[in-house]
Formats: sequence, C-alpha cells, structure tokens
Amino acid sequence: MKTKTLPVALIQESNHGDAAANLSVIESRVAEAAKQGAKLVLLQELHNGAYFCQHESVDEFDLAEPIPGPSTERLGKLAKQHGVVLVSSLFERRAAGLYHNTAVVFEADGSIAGKYRKMHIPDDPGFYEKFYFTPGDIGFEPIDTSVGRLGVLVCWDQWYPEAARLMALAGAELLLYPTAIGWDPSDAKDEKNRQRDAWVLSHRGHAVANGLPVLSCNRVGFEAAPNPTGLDLHGGVILEDRDGTQLQEWARPVPGIQFWGNSHVLGPQGEFITEAGGDPTILLAEVDLQRSEHVRRIWPFLRDRRIDAYGDLLKRYRD
Repeated sequence: MKTKTLPVALIQESNHGDAAANLSVIESRVAEAAKQGAKLVLLQELHNGAYFCQHESVDEFDLAEPIPGPSTERLGKLAKQHGVVLVSSLFERRAAGLYHNTAVVFEADGSIAGKYRKMHIPDDPGFYEKFYFTPGDIGFEPIDTSVGRLGVLVCWDQWYPEAARLMALAGAELLLYPTAIGWDPSDAKDEKNRQRDAWVLSHRGHAVANGLPVLSCNRVGFEAAPNPTGLDLHGGVILEDRDGTQLQEWARPVPGIQFWGNSHVLGPQGEFITEAGGDPTILLAEVDLQRSEHVRRIWPFLRDRRIDAYGDLLKRYRD
C-alpha cells in the first residue's frame, strides 16, 4: 500500500507571561518547526497566557478576543510565512457575556480554514472552566485543510470516546487535541502517575477504536494559583453542616498546577510514534495517513458497529 507521509510538529511550551511574550516564542518555535520540514503544527490549549481557569474572576474575561481578531491575524500571518497548517487555541469573545474555548485552524496561505468550540467543559478544583466558557455549538465537524481532514478537539474532550468517534464518522483523518493538563504538586507520586497514565491511555484508546493517528499537545511548567491560600469556596474551605459534620474534606487550597507535558503522536493502533518529556520542546514526527486504511481493513470496527442497538447512548444514564 502506498504511503502518504505528513511531517507534523507539536509545540510544547511553558507560559512566558502574557500574549505578546507567548506569541513571540510561538513564532520562533513555528519557524524552527517549518525549517525542519513540518507541514502541520499543533499548539497547546490557551497558549496566549497562563491557564487562568485556576480561579474564578470576572477580570479574566478581559483576555478574550473576537475571532477574527488580533491573535488570529498574527497567527494567520505566521502560518502563511512558513507555509504550514497551524492549529491554535484561543479564548474567544463571541458577544458580551458569551465566551468560548476555541481552536482555530489556519491554512498554509494564512486564511482561517475553520474553528472548533470546546464541547465538554470541566468544573473541578483548579480547572474552573464552566465559569468562563460556554459549551461549543458547532458540533463535532472536521476541518478540511491542504494536509488532510482534521478532527480537532480540546483537552477535556479527550476523556469522551463519543467525541473522537463522531469526528471519525465525519471523515477525520487525524485527531488533534490542544491540551492543558497537570497535577497538584502535593499529590502522591503514585497518584500523579495514575493520572498521567490514564490521560495517555485515553488517547491510545481513541486511536485504536477509530483507526486514526492522534496528536496531543500539552503545556509544561508550574503555574501558581492566583489565590492559593484564599478562602473562597473553590479555594479549599472545609464546609461543615450545622452539626459540625464535614461535607467536603477533599476541598483544600491547591497551590497551582504542574503541567506535565508528555505531548505525543500516536499511530492508528495506539502505537507511539514519538513522545515528549516534561520540558519545553518541538516534538517532530512523520505520520503515515495511509496506514489508517490498512489498520481499518484488519480491524473493521466501523463495519461491525451495532448502530441499531445504541439508542440508549442518548440517555444520561440507564436507570
């Protein structure tokens, strides 16, 4: 079978302070990736600044911008300058009081090929995204580009097999996940390992179940919580009932998040093509897009799906 090789690059970075500084670093990293042959470049989630969702503050909404807007203009010029398809991740201001966590894909000519608004929104200690982001309303629609049909999803979407499957059913040739995931530094080592292993396994499962390459780009570095010892509800106050019974003994101040990196590129059988460590890096790989055809012939999961028996998947729970 013929091969169709696509050179890809994942820009795994730490936060450098603000949008101007981060975009400057991104520009140099994309230039280097293109110099080394990359035709598709994936950036991490919310790459313009710190992961601000560690707390809830109305001031953070000032970071959002329209699409098209200043960042898309700069990133579009970057894609065109180096002739790469570029997958970015931005805080979108759609209207007053309406904001999204949005991935924007730029064609190699600098135009916007499409966008995806994050569908699954977490609300957990250190990840208070429901305060900021409205769930996406575009659906699970792949974006056609000159390098292939991209199934772009964002971070928390990675835990949902339904999202990956729907992208695959719509003809996606690759699954891409801009990501911001890490652990509480005070967690025990074995718990940290379980969390990271589960994250990698979820991506490997999406690759296997759908016979598709998977690219996941995470951020790195420790980012302190804006209010690590504060007494707000989410900051870790131990709530007690009137009789003194502890209701939330799990709640405690989280000093910040250690983003663990480990960005990776997987083949359609879940095999590692390449994987990063925990430091800033440009992760380069060659992805054979024709291999999915071969894998799906020997593992015809799409053929054998019992679509006549899956109606209950539309229920929240089978009581």
